[in-house]
Amino acid sequence: MQNTSTTRFPSGWEQLMLLFLFVCLMGCNSSQSNAQETLEKLQLPKGFKAEVYASDVPNARQLALGENGIVYAGSRDKGTVYAIVDNNGNYKADQVHTIAEGLRMPSGIAYRNGSLYVGAVSKILRFDNIDNNLQNPPEPTVVAESYPTDGHHGWKFIAFGPDGKLYIPVGAPCNICDPDDDIYASITRINPDGTGREIVAHGVRNSVGFDWDPQTGDLWFTDNGRDWLGDNRPPCELNHVTEAGQHFGYPYKHGSNIWDPEFGDAGKSMNRNFRSPAQELGPHVAPLGMIFYTGDMFPDSFKNQILIAEHGSWNRSEKIGYRITKVTLSNGEATSYEPFVHGWLQENGSVWGRPVDLLQLPDGSVLISDDHNGTIYRITYKNEN
Repeated sequence: MQNTSTTRFPSGWEQLMLLFLFVCLMGCNSSQSNAQETLEKLQLPKGFKAEVYASDVPNARQLALGENGIVYAGSRDKGTVYAIVDNNGNYKADQVHTIAEGLRMPSGIAYRNGSLYVGAVSKILRFDNIDNNLQNPPEPTVVAESYPTDGHHGWKFIAFGPDGKLYIPVGAPCNICDPDDDIYASITRINPDGTGREIVAHGVRNSVGFDWDPQTGDLWFTDNGRDWLGDNRPPCELNHVTEAGQHFGYPYKHGSNIWDPEFGDAGKSMNRNFRSPAQELGPHVAPLGMIFYTGDMFPDSFKNQILIAEHGSWNRSEKIGYRITKVTLSNGEATSYEPFVHGWLQENGSVWGRPVDLLQLPDGSVLISDDHNGTIYRITYKNEN
């Protein structure tokens, strides 16, 4: 019997679609491959393990936890907000949804009562009932729109405090300057509806991470030191707010005792008490997200201690940072500052990742966002004794 079937070649449109699918598949595999290769370079203390939680979250910045284990992530350079879903509870992302795009540096996000708050430079937006509308996100409500529009240090880290208020930093619109408006170089707070804005801390150059002591309720924050004073000056900072209205030095004083060459004399003449850092961090390490670890998975030595994501230096001839560090406290005083997770920066100076934020999950494990790779890692601990 003669076979009369003929071979059908894909049409031009079908060829284009096949090429598109191939590129998407290769991009996904490349993203997973890069994340896995980076993972293998990370070094952790005995008993700790790093895994990839999600590998397709471009420019992932601040993290927030919603209902049903949904993890939200902001971005700075992509203008996008994501929802990362683990459908089967195996601590690996199954889906990444785009909640919003085209926003202006929506780096900072916070979750409260079913709503996702997003910091987009001069505006704070709110997406209501977000957990149930991941595939069809609602139009956002504008909570506040009176923050400065400056892009320099304009991206935000935002979080709700134990007082129920939303805390929002406003960075200095420059490397070093003395702005006329008190709103700059500060940490502010507002009611969830956007009313009642007040300044909590002054003299804060650029804070992109903060958390509250679970035992005292005090606010602690990281701050990025000024540039162009050399490789080793000034230190970046971990600061402790003991009462509202305290001044942390910028632009007059840096670290514990470095007076600014341009604004130091003015600061000395003010006869004002500038609060010194609770812990001086490495110079130009760019500390971003920080958390008090309160879980039960890690060893007892981590309980109520601080973990900091150091994004890594750029204003330095030899790179430092690119790691997670641990600051140990005793009676509210810092007693040690040491590496916890490192390897994103190799000895030859090559950079394999830049950690941004940390998020503790209900089981006590910790997620770390990496905006360099678009990856979110999960850190776990198991006693090997």
